[in-house]
Amino acid sequence: MVKIVDLTKPIKYYPDEPAYMRVEIEHKSREENLLLIEELGLPLDMLPEGFVGISDDTITMGVHSATHVDAPWHYGPLSEGKKAPTIDEIPLDWFYGDGVVIDMSHKKDMELISQEDLEEFIIKNDIKIKPRTIVLIRTDGDKRAGTKEYDQIGPGVSRKATEWLIDQGIRVMGIDNWGWDRPLAKTAKLVREENNPDLFWESHRLGQKKMYCHIEQIVGLRKLPKDGFKVIAMPLPLEGCSGSPIRLIAIFDD
Repeated sequence: MVKIVDLTKPIKYYPDEPAYMRVEIEHKSREENLLLIEELGLPLDMLPEGFVGISDDTITMGVHSATHVDAPWHYGPLSEGKKAPTIDEIPLDWFYGDGVVIDMSHKKDMELISQEDLEEFIIKNDIKIKPRTIVLIRTDGDKRAGTKEYDQIGPGVSRKATEWLIDQGIRVMGIDNWGWDRPLAKTAKLVREENNPDLFWESHRLGQKKMYCHIEQIVGLRKLPKDGFKVIAMPLPLEGCSGSPIRLIAIFDD
């Protein structure tokens, strides 16, 4: 029997999340839509019996507001010496493949997940990674989703670890934290304290050198085995955009 696990953060209004991440949903009344039908030329007294109008909704959100995938264009205008592709320009076969979960839930706030951490887990758990595997990093940061701490607390994946994954042929990787890098506000403070600009958004900036995509704000990785499943992470064809919300699912034999 095939089991499907939804790894997508619900798309809704979270009052405690920062304004730049906020999702707003307007539910239009059926009465409003009845008036639209009348304006289009069908008198209300000619509507079918029992028809009381259709429902409709308007969603306002940024492309990085929910479970989403970042395109190389998000990291900078160039990638690998040429124009960085927007999300509608990435081949769809990047977003389907064998998945693995690397458990880094022991990592503390502001710790870096290193290449050595990844290699040690892979060897210890006899995980096979091949080109186009979709690598998902578990931190349990999704437990803070919807709270004021969501974008303020968590580890991040180091530039060296990200580059190592890319060098293994990995094009898409993801994390169940707010972001792939360490929290922005705390990293900005660290940059000032150490007078080292290279610490800021180190893995995002790597996308200017080597082309890849990462998924952020995943939920529920603890429900998955470490390997032996497929991942579907299809973005919307949003022309010219730096990313896209996705419905992220894992499929495996139960």
